[in-house]
Amino acid sequence: MSFGYTHTFPALRGIQAGREYYVAMCPLKLLPKIFLFDEAPIPPELRAQRTLNLARIPDIAHYILENRHDYAFSAITASIDGEVRFKPAGMEDGSDDVGILIVPMSTRFVINDGQHRRAAIEKALEEQPDLGNETIAVVFYLDSGLQRSQQLFADLNKHAVRPTQSLGILYDNRDPLAGLARDLSEQVFCFKGLTETAQTTISNRSVKLFTLSGIYQATVALLGKRKNEKISQEDQDLALRFWTELGHTIPQWELAASHKVSSFELRRDYVHAHSVVLHALGLVGGALTHEHPDDWQKYLSPLREVDWRRSNTGMWGGRAMTGGGRMSKVPQNVQLTANLLKIILGIMLTPEEARLEERYKQGIATTDSLPEHSLSSN
Repeated sequence: MSFGYTHTFPALRGIQAGREYYVAMCPLKLLPKIFLFDEAPIPPELRAQRTLNLARIPDIAHYILENRHDYAFSAITASIDGEVRFKPAGMEDGSDDVGILIVPMSTRFVINDGQHRRAAIEKALEEQPDLGNETIAVVFYLDSGLQRSQQLFADLNKHAVRPTQSLGILYDNRDPLAGLARDLSEQVFCFKGLTETAQTTISNRSVKLFTLSGIYQATVALLGKRKNEKISQEDQDLALRFWTELGHTIPQWELAASHKVSSFELRRDYVHAHSVVLHALGLVGGALTHEHPDDWQKYLSPLREVDWRRSNTGMWGGRAMTGGGRMSKVPQNVQLTANLLKIILGIMLTPEEARLEERYKQGIATTDSLPEHSLSSN
């Protein structure tokens, strides 16, 4: 057969389920040209991939551009509808699975996994065209008529498991706030030895009291920062001093740090052993240190007398807890908990917080009463 105009890729040939597949190196500048994404509004049952989430693309593109010399992407997986030819390189060891994959330009490609990476790379190339000479691995599956594309998509995503938020923070060396959260978990006496660094939830048998993701979110709220935002030494010092001072203010945290009470008992009996209250305390701390930057410590003392017990539903019901006494981390409950603590400490509510408080008192507060972005600002 005559191939005419072709794409050629350095590639490895392999076998899965009795079928040939190829792992090729593809220049980034070629991705937008050969992998066209059809955004026409067709029914899901007729598509071979999910629709693009446009909000994700700028974030991924920003990641590439901000880490120009230190980014990493996993392979894109694609189906090929067309006849291809593999030309072995003639290795000295006799192997015929290393060579060149020759694909006619008329061939249809469908991305089974990686369409957001492809779109983000295209966007990044608009700002830095020299990225185009770098490469990404592409796994090609032969699929005449694209009959297997939907099943490939389902199979590739069936067993995919995202890492927990805590584990992501533990391994993230780019985000200064992640580094700060890790430092706090080792330096703050009531966090040290009591922080779960791998899971986002804590089992009943665990000796841990806080999660790394909980400390991260609460500290973001305290400092009024966003993910990947730079932090100063002053920010780091404030976070260390605030959580240390708070640990000495809440009696049960001190008892847990000295192993005089079990973490299980605190989680069972007290609301402040849960991330909703830790996050709320971060929000309150942000407002307090903003209002009283020089002497905020002396305003924390009323927290020592707060009845933090989960059985105190008159105080925590509808705030940190929902019906049935279940702890709730949705944004509304975090803010309503923060509202109560701000009132206890004599901190004025913002107009938005005051409106939510009024709705709560009228019994009509809903989960969409408060925009989520408000939980990370003072």
